[in-house]
Amino acid sequence: MSLETVLQARRISKSFRESPVLRGVSFEIKRGEMVGLIGASGSGKSTLIRAIAGLTAIDRAEGHAEGEIRLFSQPIQQRGRVARCANALRARVGVVFQQFNLVPRLSVLTNVCLGLLGRMPLLPATFGQFSLEQKRRAMHALARVGIAEHALKRGCDLSGGQQQRAAIARALVQGAEFIVADEPIASLDPSSARKVMDILGDLNRRDGITVLVSLHQVEYALRYCARTIGLKAGRIVYDGPSAALTSEQLCAIYGAESDDLFASIDAIPAKDDTGVLDLSRAARTDRAPRVTA
Repeated sequence: MSLETVLQARRISKSFRESPVLRGVSFEIKRGEMVGLIGASGSGKSTLIRAIAGLTAIDRAEGHAEGEIRLFSQPIQQRGRVARCANALRARVGVVFQQFNLVPRLSVLTNVCLGLLGRMPLLPATFGQFSLEQKRRAMHALARVGIAEHALKRGCDLSGGQQQRAAIARALVQGAEFIVADEPIASLDPSSARKVMDILGDLNRRDGITVLVSLHQVEYALRYCARTIGLKAGRIVYDGPSAALTSEQLCAIYGAESDDLFASIDAIPAKDDTGVLDLSRAARTDRAPRVTA
């Protein structure tokens, strides 16, 4: 039995002030996949993530063909416009940003409860009135990401890694079936980055939540994601198994930024706690990747 297609992106293009950022991007993601989105700075990763979440409208057309984004087989963007059903679709998609997006003065518990707003009646949602059961759900999510003891602290009193874990807990309380994360570890130290990626990987494996995570640090895509999509100058230049990425292809994706790339990949331990083999070694083989021009 074939898996449900969670995301269909067809001929996505986006320009800002006539400067193209995305150029005819097309790909699909099936339910249960964990996909890494890699590329150098300015390759279009963040714009693509925002377009998928319905936060940035794509251009109306790519040549004579209209661009389209579908989530759970329903259009969230068509003909250069965000669809009317976007809010209902967003309720099924958890978006995790690089800058955490917590409300600094609210408690961590309340910040996590905010993930429920899209599924609440208007009046309680307007005044932020959460039931005891809803707060219990939020506490369970905070325990799941390992920061339940910080529930009553203000959001601004957490470290960067703890704030990012709270943002993931908010998506978990939301009931997200699909998490899209825009460079969630870019501003974190290596220990915090590993914890965040461990949590995303656990949600994918244990809960079956589909994950698309953009990463500037390619070593994390190699370690945590079975599939990697490589962007360069707004085009997909690689879409296939992470283990099949060659050093030549990585250099082509990252260009001048590849000087420091392999030093960071070499820092990955040979095996993780579950005994998974070091994928960085596979990245240096000569196995041919599936590459598109």
